[in-house]
Amino acid sequence: MIKNIFGLLLLGSILSAKVTNTPVTIAFVEENKMKIIDIRTEGEWVKMGIIRDAYLLTFFDEQYHFNAPKFLKELDQIVEKDEQFAIICNTASRTQQVSNFLSKKHDYNVVNLTGGMMKLYRDGFQPEFYDPTVKRKIKKKSIQLFSKSLALTSTISFISSSENTNNERNSTGSIKE
Repeated sequence: MIKNIFGLLLLGSILSAKVTNTPVTIAFVEENKMKIIDIRTEGEWVKMGIIRDAYLLTFFDEQYHFNAPKFLKELDQIVEKDEQFAIICNTASRTQQVSNFLSKKHDYNVVNLTGGMMKLYRDGFQPEFYDPTVKRKIKKKSIQLFSKSLALTSTISFISSSENTNNERNSTGSIKE
């Protein structure tokens, strides 16, 4: 009985997983408007270059260690939970593990770009040079959150000043995590 229940739960998690395996193409990275998360290491970005508008977010370090809570927190600054996005590494071995982890354990809608950067290079892709001293673009979601926060702060300030007419202020493979 317990085995049957466990089997059904496992089957349900596999069926609800949202991983799409798609061979990476130059057209996909240059023309698709989907966000691409490059999970390679900074050393790989420097050595091999990057995709122009990709978000650079390392999952594994050079010693193959990872910090899943930190990665998830940073990922949540880039994508919405129900938003489909793509991930890429050198050959898709790491992205296969990470995409399964993100979809099965955290319910993200992930496109695993199979073949990775190596396939793009073989197909003639010309990467952008990565300079670690140059600050990359601000994440779109962060800007939206900042704008909402600023609007909320202004509203709270206005309400506070309206309520306090005497000008007094109140104070207020399998990845395991």
